[in-house]
Formats: sequence, structure tokens, C-alpha cells
Amino acid sequence: MHSMTITQKILAFKAGLEYTVPGQLIEIPLDLVMGNDITAPLAVNEFHKAGFEKVSIPDKTVFVMDHFVPNKDIKSAENAAQIRRFSAEQKIDNFFDVGTAGIEHALLPEKGLVTAGDAVIGADSHTCTYGALGAFSTGVGSTDLAFSMATGKLWFKVPSAIKVILTGRLSKYVCGKDVILHLIGILGVEGATYKSLEFSGDGVSSLSMDDRFTIANMAVECGAKNGIFPVDNKTLEYISEHAPGKDCKVFEADCNAEYDSEITIDLSALKPTVAFPHLPSNTRTFDEIDDDIQINQVIIGSCTNGRLEDMKAAAEILRGKKVNKNTRTIIIPATQEVFLESVKQGLTEIFINAGAVFSLPTCGPCLGGHMGVLAAGERAVSTTNRNFIGRMGHRESEVYLASPAVAAASAIAGRLCSPEDLR
Repeated sequence: MHSMTITQKILAFKAGLEYTVPGQLIEIPLDLVMGNDITAPLAVNEFHKAGFEKVSIPDKTVFVMDHFVPNKDIKSAENAAQIRRFSAEQKIDNFFDVGTAGIEHALLPEKGLVTAGDAVIGADSHTCTYGALGAFSTGVGSTDLAFSMATGKLWFKVPSAIKVILTGRLSKYVCGKDVILHLIGILGVEGATYKSLEFSGDGVSSLSMDDRFTIANMAVECGAKNGIFPVDNKTLEYISEHAPGKDCKVFEADCNAEYDSEITIDLSALKPTVAFPHLPSNTRTFDEIDDDIQINQVIIGSCTNGRLEDMKAAAEILRGKKVNKNTRTIIIPATQEVFLESVKQGLTEIFINAGAVFSLPTCGPCLGGHMGVLAAGERAVSTTNRNFIGRMGHRESEVYLASPAVAAASAIAGRLCSPEDLR
């Protein structure tokens, strides 16, 4: 009898095998393949170059125009136009453009396109987000996307796993972003390379779905192939709300499953955490920060922290306050639904009264694309997922990764600031 992790069980099931073991090469059918306005054009070019004419899984193919949409220049307009034409030719219904689009990794779960037990690939590294739903999801290159569209399948090397045991409950002003930054600080940016991060423990049930999406989203920042959570009542409630009637398959790790290592995190002991330039692993808590770090820009949004819970956390801090006159504050809801709820719940009014700008859904500033590019010497506090050199603009700019609460507090203070220090 072979014991397996959740990821190994999903891959075995998809491959039609009794079991899988780490390092094994398998080919599996895919439940969903996704590309965006940067990666899909490359995939379509490879698709045609390889001589393919027909997408074999049009109902399982998704294109989301989110990085440079509405288009910021001629090149981005041409890329989007290419995917519009291709989607029409191939009868791909799940094509999300201006008005229906949002940031892909928030949009797909919201639209009910991913569920527990699915095998999902996306030509974007943060596709690992859907592990929050108990799915195997991972980022691939555009060539892999092209061949997956053509065949409906892809090969994988079965990953070994690291078990992350969560205990306790998060304190006020601490959220999923602090959990994953803390973990990346322990593992380093290569500490989980091609491994599955499998979250477990009684602390999981206390985490919201938005917290879990954030944690799974950044699994790739320590090199992981995927991050995955067990399916519990919160997961099933989310799936029933967003994907009613859609079949899901729940897998549980065997009690004697083998892991390369185990890490235990007491959620109640965590503090607001910041990743300093220029690595997500360069983490510090505020009792380890002595410097007065002036901030020119704050970004609250992205596929990591642009969900409604994130908007609420920022609004709680910003209510009745003003952002520092030297700190540009840009708040970007991840989807149209989050945008609409922010308006309905009065969050947008709080942001605008505070002197922040509330933008349409876009990935723009996260990758230094548009809507908030940094100049030389500028510093940003951002709720995004990467702070590599030049990630959000000039190579001589700096990015500090933090939660929405820390970002909002820093916007008010004009410097890197903990929410508790505002009181």
C-alpha cells in the first residue's frame, strides 16, 4: 500500500493510476488551461507553428485579458486583438475582456471555473493560487499551454512535498499575507523548489478563503510547484456559492504520507511581516525594523491581495484618515465583482476621501507595466507578490511586500508603518 499526499492522489487519479511517487513522470488530462494577454499570444504563435488547427478543449480553455487591459499601448492592443480573433475562431467562450475581465487568479475561482480535485495549468506562475480550493494547479510556459490546448493533456514530474502544519488563530491586523511571507522567510526563495507545499493542522479552519488564496498564490515564491489546502466546510461553501452543481472530488492526504520536511507555524504568534528588497524571503517584523523608511507609493491589489477582504482591511485603516501628501496610494480591486461590492459597501468612498485613487481591475503595477510604475530612487509598499530588482519599475527603485493593513498604515504615515503604530 503506497501512502500519498493530496497532490500525489490528484495526479494518480487523473493519470488513471493506483498511486504515484515523487519523481515519477506522468501524463494527465487537464480540467482547465489558462493564458493571459501576455502569455496567450506566445502560446497561439506556438500552436500555429506546430501545425495545430483546432483547440481540442475549447470548453476548458480560458483567456483573461488582465495585464495591460484596457490596452496601454499599440503592442498590448495587438496582443489582445490576436486573442480576441483566436477565441472567436476556436469558439472559446471563457474569454474575459474589458468589462468582464479581472485579475485572472481572483477571477477564475469567483466565476466557478475551478473546483476541488481539478488539475489546472496556466501560463502564469501564480496559477498555484487554486490550491486553496484543493485543486492541483501550477504555472507553465507558453509552449506547454499551446500543446495543452491542442491535446488537452500535459506531462508532469510528480513532486515530493513539504508539510506545513498551521495551529492557532491569527491576531488582529495579521492575515494570510503575513503567513506566507513568514513561511517564505523560513524556506528562502528556493527552499521548496519543485515541491508541493501541503497545508494542514487545526489552524487551517480558522483561515478565510481569501487568506488561503493569498497563501497558495505565493507558494511559487519559495520555488514550490504548487501549494494546496485540504478541503473543509469553508471550501465547500465557497464552491457551492461560486460553482453550484459542479462536480468536485475531495482528496485527503494519507496519515502516513511521506514529506521531505515538516514546518509548524503558530498563527497566533505571527506579527505583521514585511519582505524587504529585493527578495520575498527577506522578511522582517516591525520589532526588527529600526529605520525610518520613507514611502513614495502604496499599491493595494493584485492576484495576491485584491479581494474583498483585502479592500475591507485597507478601508478599516483608512476610514476617516488622509494618506500622506508624499505617498501616492493606488487601490486596485481584483475583479469587477470586488469593484462593485467595494462601491456598494462604501469602501470606495473611504478610499477616495482618504486621498487614494481607486482603479479598475488590472495587474498593471505589479509587473511594472502601467498604472503605477516607479522611478529611480522611489520606494513602494505593495501587497503584490514579488519585489525583485526592477520588478515595479526602475532598477534603482525598491519594493516592500506587505499586507493590505500594513500598506494602508504606511500610506497614512508616509513611511513603512505597522497598523498598531497609527494608534
